[in-house]
Order: sequence, then structure tokens, then C-alpha cells
Amino acid sequence: MVRRFGWDSVALRFALAFAVVTATWNPTGGSFWHWATSDPLAFTPAKGIGGVILLIGWVVLLRATLRSLGGIGILLAGALFAFLFWGLLYWGVLPGDSLPVLQWLGVMLIVAILTVGVCWSHIRRRLSGQYDMDDVDSP
Repeated sequence: MVRRFGWDSVALRFALAFAVVTATWNPTGGSFWHWATSDPLAFTPAKGIGGVILLIGWVVLLRATLRSLGGIGILLAGALFAFLFWGLLYWGVLPGDSLPVLQWLGVMLIVAILTVGVCWSHIRRRLSGQYDMDDVDSP
């Protein structure tokens, strides 16, 4: 049985990628990176648990992205989103002289690539009618 894949599915995958990336690092200073490096000698079980949970999230997202897009696809998706973000700066939609804006664009570039990566098999199936081997139910 193939479940319906729509904009809500894309939004859920975007939210997951956004949560993992921004929990790892973000320009606000409220991230695992900032917490773990604020006092690197004070390693606690909470830091260990948080790090492992984030690592699980990264492995799931990166593995799915690499399997669905491949290396060339990741490069192409990165190039597409980089040019789109550059356009937003070039056309004055976003201020290019703001370091936090540039940092958030970098975060969003990673989130966008991961979102496309975890959605691509579904999108390809919808466009072409072809299934990936992982999508076929076994009897």
C-alpha cells in the first residue's frame, strides 16, 4: 500500500531537516554546538544523549539524501538553491551585508538539500511512475 505524498509530507520532512540542522548549529547561539563548546571539559550525560540523538537524525537524513539523489544530485540541488539564494541577495530581497542573514541562508541551504533528498524518491515516483526498490511492498 502506497500512502499519499503531498505538501503536508514535504512540510513534515522540511520540519525534520530544519529541526536537526538548527539544533546542531544556528546563528542565534542556542544550539548543541554552542552548548557543547561553551565548556568542553564539562561533558555530561545530557550532552552525550543530545549528541547521539542529533547524530541519529543526521544519519537518517544524510543516508536518505545520498540514496535518493546521489553525489551528483546533491551537487545539483546545492547549486540550484545557492543560485536561488544568491538571487534573493542580488535582487535586494534580502540584505547581503548582514552576517546573520548570510548564516541563515547557509543553514537553509543545507535544510533545502536535505528536504529535497528525503522527498525525491516520492517526487520521482509521482513524475515517472517508477518505484524505487525500497518502495515496493514485499509479499
